[in-house]
Amino acid sequence: MGIVKHTLLQLQTAVLLFAALLLCGLEAVAKNLKNPNILMIVVDDLNDWVGVMNGHPNTITPNIDRLAENGTLFTNAHAAAPLCGPTRAALLSGLRPSSTGLYGQARYSDLKENPYTSRVTLLPEYFSGHGYITISTGKIFHGRAPEEAFDISLEQGTGYFGPFPEERMNWTSPDGHRTATDWGPYPENDEMMPDHEYAHWTVQQLQKEYDRPFFLSVGFVRPHVPLHVPQKWFDMHPIEGVMLPHHNENQFDDMPETALRFSHQMRMPNMEYMREGNRWKESVQAYLACVTFVDHYIGLVLDALEESPHADNTVVVLFSDHGYHIGEKGIWAKHTLWEESTRIPLIISRPGDSGLKRTHRPVNHIDIYPTLLDLAHLPPNPDNEGQSLVPLLENPEAEGFKASVTTHGFGNHSVRTERWRYIRYEDGSEELYDHWTDPNEWTNLALRSQYIDVIEELRGHLPEVNVPWDANVSRGSHYNQYMRDLFERTRSDRKD
Repeated sequence: MGIVKHTLLQLQTAVLLFAALLLCGLEAVAKNLKNPNILMIVVDDLNDWVGVMNGHPNTITPNIDRLAENGTLFTNAHAAAPLCGPTRAALLSGLRPSSTGLYGQARYSDLKENPYTSRVTLLPEYFSGHGYITISTGKIFHGRAPEEAFDISLEQGTGYFGPFPEERMNWTSPDGHRTATDWGPYPENDEMMPDHEYAHWTVQQLQKEYDRPFFLSVGFVRPHVPLHVPQKWFDMHPIEGVMLPHHNENQFDDMPETALRFSHQMRMPNMEYMREGNRWKESVQAYLACVTFVDHYIGLVLDALEESPHADNTVVVLFSDHGYHIGEKGIWAKHTLWEESTRIPLIISRPGDSGLKRTHRPVNHIDIYPTLLDLAHLPPNPDNEGQSLVPLLENPEAEGFKASVTTHGFGNHSVRTERWRYIRYEDGSEELYDHWTDPNEWTNLALRSQYIDVIEELRGHLPEVNVPWDANVSRGSHYNQYMRDLFERTRSDRKD
């Protein structure tokens, strides 16, 4: 009996010990799930030329694709603005460009001085104020990562958009101003590229232990112009196999003059120039090479996360700041309210996600701020104008996501739903495209009487508030002044 009693006592002790360990483990898991880490990857000027999005048959993006394979792909995500500065200001403030007047290349200092964004808590500051350590490198805000915005940051040290060759390879704008637009294999090795530095620095941060959850953001520069990466990335896209985007010579026949004036800028190449020689194919090859290059460095970061102690407790969100035309509609630029310029990749992967889920609901940059707070189980910020996308992570067909609005300058907006794109310019001119029958947006239906009810419904999604341009953003910025002059010239031309 003594032996049996002793054995039972040992068994009881073992069960209690196991229960205690299990309870501790569950508490640890619960603690991890309560405030997961956030890894935010932002890519500059990346359109839908991503394998999982089927945007171009020649694209090679295995790392972005594998992130989507264990997450949710938002196939109908769109930029707050088709320009770096205003869309990043919207993302980080949670306010639409039309609510702030930040239509130009707003930097961190501009957000702190703007009468609207200065009153709200910016995204990294919100995480910092709720117990997170904030870490960043690369292009998150427009411009360099400000030290005061993050607990830990790496200033760009290898040339920001560069490096630039001594002589232009292909394109010089007619007005003689040296824009970043250019393409060709350069420099000799990846170590000279800013994204190489950002990726390896981010890898180092992921290898560290932290005493609190982290909000880690890395902003990659490519495929922003100049479309320069080393030759080996071009070699992955042989020129003879490069396919050109679709183009329609008659696509401008039914467009308002305002649309043409906004989209055709003298500082960007046009179709006439690009059709000389093999320039169009070469530019497509260069963009593809830059996309494959940045995908590689995104892969380094994802590998580091998977091998780190944070792998089971980190939410990954990857997106671009806006799209980019590579010849569609005869344009080599962003700056339009059409699909190629507004559509962005957006992928969210949570611990435990398995399999690729797709949602076709229209979403926007301003939804990312409240989504990240929701995923981190932080209290919502009442200043946010967007809505959490977490319901779509649970059910890709969730209701309540009807339209996404992109704004380009004062009073110019695009409304994208699952079926329609509706554009209204400041002068009242309009465009309407049916994506079920016209995914290239070649036939403007706005002047056809049978679509009056559709247009009236879509007008209901336009912003009610349109704040004038923040004049301070133009101060000291040659590019901002150029952009604002473009809108002013367009307005003046209409009056004439």
